[in-house]
Amino acid sequence: MNFLMDTYARVDIALVKGEGAKVFDSSGKNYIDFGGGIGVSSLGYANKKLVKTIEKQAKSIIHSSNLYRILPQEELAKKMSELLGYDAYAFFCNSGAEANECAIKLARKYGAVNFDTKKYEILTLKNSFHGRTMATLKATGQDKFHPEMFAPYIDGFKFYDGIDEIIENLDEKTVAVMIELVQGEGGVKPLDVQKVQKLSQILEEKKILLITDEVQCGVFRTGEFVTSKLYGIKPDIITFAKGLAGGVPIGACLSKEQIFSYGDHGSTFGGNFLSTAAANTTLYELSKFKASGKLDKNIKRFTKYLDKMVENHHNIFVSRTGLGLMQGLVVKDSLNLDKIYKKALENGLLVLKSGSNIVRFLPPLTISKDEIKEGFKRFKETLNEI
Repeated sequence: MNFLMDTYARVDIALVKGEGAKVFDSSGKNYIDFGGGIGVSSLGYANKKLVKTIEKQAKSIIHSSNLYRILPQEELAKKMSELLGYDAYAFFCNSGAEANECAIKLARKYGAVNFDTKKYEILTLKNSFHGRTMATLKATGQDKFHPEMFAPYIDGFKFYDGIDEIIENLDEKTVAVMIELVQGEGGVKPLDVQKVQKLSQILEEKKILLITDEVQCGVFRTGEFVTSKLYGIKPDIITFAKGLAGGVPIGACLSKEQIFSYGDHGSTFGGNFLSTAAANTTLYELSKFKASGKLDKNIKRFTKYLDKMVENHHNIFVSRTGLGLMQGLVVKDSLNLDKIYKKALENGLLVLKSGSNIVRFLPPLTISKDEIKEGFKRFKETLNEI
């Protein structure tokens, strides 16, 4: 009997250990991981510095609750603000969905206390994904995530086809716009830079909040600490999770304004000693990796291989999409997506899917040159078998 709920169509392999960007299953077979635990394993597997931090913290204190000061949490909040380049207030939780829930509550309070008539509606984009809680499901701009069996849903969310349509539909009820600058589950699609900048300017003029969901595209995934830096904007609220602590569960919501008061929000586990200590080490290592130029080299190298895959397999792929090490290959025939996913697994390569026709790549940011080379060798073998 399997005692797990059927929430995932799990592949019948059991991973038991990893090193760098390589993982091993219970039979001893190895895989190059181009999925990075869905963008979580930013430092790869068994990173010595991260392991040492976790061991040291576990021997000291893992958890105390937020009833008391947690020094690694305070250090992390300061570090993230410094990396943003402007002052921001942090709330720590356990996942991306929780971080987005926090952002939604911040926006709702902002709309309630700053205007004569309460503003409460949050606008999002079609094909977006913001989480699986009741509020973040409704914020997600995909009808398939709104089945009738989970109804009734929370009111106050609308989604539109594009930035222009969002701008056209801003009204007296709109309190915030929430966007992924690179849509992850919706096809690894970067938004248009000029349109995002125009939106940011209009929202600032109207005193409407801009929330960027950087759960997947943040923490150096697209080459900078936040993708909003690449877009030349300073959002009012930014949400993080996935790669922030290298695999230890954590989420974060950073706000330019101190909106919450005591009792407005909270989390028992959020930002505890273990998760924030791990996040501090992860950010230190990734910042150092970025400053050395190695991250940019990895992005350039990985992108070059992807472009070669499109060029040499134009019968399978249409184009490359994405930014940094959040990339995808657009498949001509969507029926080939499952074939590529399964064949890659057989050939010792872990890749991801996005939408109906995207092979998605979220490798560890610190993946080595040899691991990239070996991974694409296995990917080429996979494509030759399609």
